[in-house]
Amino acid sequence: RRLNVRVNIELLSISNPVHKKDLAVRLTDDTDPFFLYNLVISEEDFQSLKSQQGLLVDFSAFPQKFIDLLQQCIQEQNKDIPRFLLQLVSSASVLDHTPVFLNVVETNPFKHLTHLSLKFLPGNDAEIKKFLATCLKYLKEDKMMLEEKLRKTEEDLTRQLSYTQQSLSEKSRELDKLKNEWTSYTTALTNKHTQELTNEKERALQAQAQYQQQHEQQKKELENLHQKSIQQLQNRLSELEVINKDLTERRYKGDSTVRELKAKLSGIEDECQRAKQEVLSLRRENTTLDAECHEKEKLVNQLQTRVAVLEQEIKDKDQLVIRTKEVLDATQEQKAILEESTEKKQCHIEKLETTIKSLSAELLKANEIIKKLQGDLKTLMSKLKLKNTVTIQQEKLLAEKEERLQKEQRELQDMGRSLRMKEQEVCKLQEQLETAMQKLEESKQLLKTNENVITWLNKQLNEIQMAKKLETSASTHGGVRTAISPHGLPDRPSFPSSGINHPISPLYAFQNFLEPAHNKNVNSQCSIQFNTQLSKMNQCSDVQIVTATSHPANKENGDNLGLESKYFKKKDDSIPLRGLSQNTLNSEYLKPYLPTKAQPSPKAAVTPASAYFPG
Repeated sequence: RRLNVRVNIELLSISNPVHKKDLAVRLTDDTDPFFLYNLVISEEDFQSLKSQQGLLVDFSAFPQKFIDLLQQCIQEQNKDIPRFLLQLVSSASVLDHTPVFLNVVETNPFKHLTHLSLKFLPGNDAEIKKFLATCLKYLKEDKMMLEEKLRKTEEDLTRQLSYTQQSLSEKSRELDKLKNEWTSYTTALTNKHTQELTNEKERALQAQAQYQQQHEQQKKELENLHQKSIQQLQNRLSELEVINKDLTERRYKGDSTVRELKAKLSGIEDECQRAKQEVLSLRRENTTLDAECHEKEKLVNQLQTRVAVLEQEIKDKDQLVIRTKEVLDATQEQKAILEESTEKKQCHIEKLETTIKSLSAELLKANEIIKKLQGDLKTLMSKLKLKNTVTIQQEKLLAEKEERLQKEQRELQDMGRSLRMKEQEVCKLQEQLETAMQKLEESKQLLKTNENVITWLNKQLNEIQMAKKLETSASTHGGVRTAISPHGLPDRPSFPSSGINHPISPLYAFQNFLEPAHNKNVNSQCSIQFNTQLSKMNQCSDVQIVTATSHPANKENGDNLGLESKYFKKKDDSIPLRGLSQNTLNSEYLKPYLPTKAQPSPKAAVTPASAYFPG
């Protein structure tokens, strides 16, 4: 069961005959006056209790520590699972004047730890009487104190009551006065408001009568004004009717005049149409003459631009040749470095092979030693009974040699792994060498193709210059503005179906010099993009050829260009040229200078007729 127990702790000092200090602890229950247990601990008793329970506190500090433990128990008593408990344990089933043990227990999930265990003796009749007498004495003292307090509080309360009654009577008088004042004030206010209301009603009635009189006057004035306006409108209506009659007469006259004018207009329009037809015929003749003049001027300008473009291309090709030479030098240097590294690797591999051979020889020796040791072991086993000490030493030596053998085998395995790694490195280096050689061959081929293109461009330049000279000589002799090609083709290209009125590209003019006569009027067009760009190792100038849909009758125009796509590449800063035919690049003059197998660009697509040239 659970009880609320009062614990009294006292330090008793005794001077006769010897100065001593005793600790008296008393357990009592406020509800049960016969519940009394006492414990008196002297300094000698505390020493024995300290040794028995393993206490670390002196007799002087023990009472305070005991009080601290009791306070922790008081703090934890209201919890569901208290950490500190006070246990009063007795040997009997009921507390019937038998000694009991007071235990201070700390609980945790693992164990109940008893910090302190004290044996209490039950109080005899004399002690109980003494305790009850002291309790009576304290109760009487408390009663006397409470009676005195009660008497004082009664006196205070009677005084306060009389004072409050007086104040209440005064406040009630004041309230009556205020009520009388309030009623008089409210009656006065109601009288005032009633008077004001009557005055306001009289004023409102007067204002209403005034407003009615004003309204009637305004109504009369408005009626007079309305009658006057009606009379004015009637007069206006009569005047407008007279005007309307005059206007209808004029309208009839106008209609007759309009009919006469229409007849005259039809005759004039016929004459105008004839004049327009004559003007149109004259304009057509004029436009044809202007077009002929304009086209001849264009041809001259196009040839000049073509010469400038070709000069710029030659400069670009020179720069490309210089860059390819630099790439060649770099590849040769890399080749030399790779050869040196391969020689070093081969030397290292030879060294590794020698070390493997020496290790294999040592392994053979070790195997022979193992065989000899096994023979010695057999002989030694017969002499084991006599020489135990010697056998122990031999076993130790054997263990050491086995460890050495295992180490050597591990080293062998490591060497094998390293050998494999070196072989893989050598294979990789060989592959790198092969790729470098391939790149070298590609750069050489590139150089050859670039030289062929440069020679072809020089040849074309010479032909164009010759054509220009021929043009100048023809113009001076004939006095007529015509352009004569080396093959005797017409000076102005015809566009039977395209209807192009924009400037013609120099490439188209150049095509007319190279094309045979029967392919003169072919309508196929293409866009060519020339560009040069150098990569780090093996990038070179590419050409991107984008062919437009050609006429189904001429299949030759659909063929791809002979140059490979990797020799040219698109450039942003290029000049658009329009109206270029595919046969320009498939001409007989290009065949000896270009590769035999044409590889079309992967980005081929149908685009409008335009070409991009560098610079």
